[in-house]
Amino acid sequence: MFKLGQKIVIVADQFEQNLPIGDHAYVIAYDRNADNAFDYVIRVPKANKNFFVPAGDVELEETLLSQEADRVEREALIDFALATHNEELFRRIMNGGDELAEALDEEGVSEVQTREDFIRQINLKAWI
Repeated sequence: MFKLGQKIVIVADQFEQNLPIGDHAYVIAYDRNADNAFDYVIRVPKANKNFFVPAGDVELEETLLSQEADRVEREALIDFALATHNEELFRRIMNGGDELAEALDEEGVSEVQTREDFIRQINLKAWI
């Protein structure tokens, strides 16, 4: 639940209210009516309007920035792994991180793949 006056970003428009997606807004009130689908009343200074929105249509700016930073970091690591031919790093990134790789190592599952198969797999993913 967002605090009153908190700066948020509009990320969706579930009820097709012509919300300015991507614009900043401020929470100005909670809609506590149980018969209503809306959770917040927001003020969009750029549009000079107030909107009733559900919680799924808005997100904190800090959350969006951290998600974007994680995505950029993952893409940079993939590029680095491909440029340096680091197969282990590439596999760890593509399989979803350290948790999956550690779980596979603990189980003793190890798949031996030749260099040609690895390059073929990378080319296939790059082509898609």
